[in-house]
Amino acid sequence: MAKKQIESINEEERDDKKPGFFQKFFMLFIIPLLFTVTIVLIVAYFTNTNVFQFADSMKEKIPFLDTKKEEVIENTSITEQKIVTLQAELQEKEAQIDKLQSEIKASSEKNNELLTEQERLNFEIEKLKREQEDVKKDFQEILSAYEKMPAKVAAPILIEMKDAELALRIMSNLKPDTLSAIFAKMPPADAARFTELLAQQ
Repeated sequence: MAKKQIESINEEERDDKKPGFFQKFFMLFIIPLLFTVTIVLIVAYFTNTNVFQFADSMKEKIPFLDTKKEEVIENTSITEQKIVTLQAELQEKEAQIDKLQSEIKASSEKNNELLTEQERLNFEIEKLKREQEDVKKDFQEILSAYEKMPAKVAAPILIEMKDAELALRIMSNLKPDTLSAIFAKMPPADAARFTELLAQQ
């Protein structure tokens, strides 16, 4: 019975010691490959053969390995041409950007000048409006004075006025009753002249 137990323990130990995947791979592939390479190198050494030169000569005889160098050289030259082209385009774009920035700057300066001119003109317009209102107010005061003035006094003043247009303006804005009283106090020739001028307005 003890013999059976010892045999079962030995069988379990054998089962536990079965080689794994890596051990099989190492024993079946790596060790024979290293052995073969070692033998080839020893044979090459004794025959005075340079293994690296031999590998280069074999590489040139294999067609697809040789074209890769040409493709790499060709791709390198194409890449360099693309880089040069892209650099030229980049410089051109930078020049365009500089030009546009200078145009924007000039346009901005012109806009500032125009805004300043607009502000100046608005100020002038406001000033002229105030002056016009003052002149209108002054004219209304003059008109009011002529309305209140006796016709006997107003008629000679209007006749003697050097600015005939001002005299006509005053007469055209007077009330009809006041104007008729002033015409009655004027000499007939002056009354006729002013009447014609008023009719032409």
